[in-house]
Amino acid sequence: MKMRLAMTCVLCGTLFGSAAATAADDLTSDSAHAVVFVKDSAITTKIKSKLAADHITSLERIHVDTDKDGVVWLSGTAKTLRAADRAVAIARETERVSDVHSDITVKSAG
Repeated sequence: MKMRLAMTCVLCGTLFGSAAATAADDLTSDSAHAVVFVKDSAITTKIKSKLAADHITSLERIHVDTDKDGVVWLSGTAKTLRAADRAVAIARETERVSDVHSDITVKSAG
């Protein structure tokens, strides 16, 4: 019985030790990327909040993506060109945005 318990402990220690070492390696190798992800998410969230606060009802569905350099991509649909242009202006006015690319299509009423 003691032998089985000892073997189980050794086996578990080996497996969990390897998993912990692998997790530690993943954390150190991705630590720089985590900072970038937070920054991207912060910019994206700011833009989405501003779009919502602006109450542009002719914006049907706008998707916002931000890369590590602060470049924003807008996609989706708007009911008018004016609404699409306003979405681009809001993104450009957002702090830490370096450039804005728009793939917003104007959906005709019909």
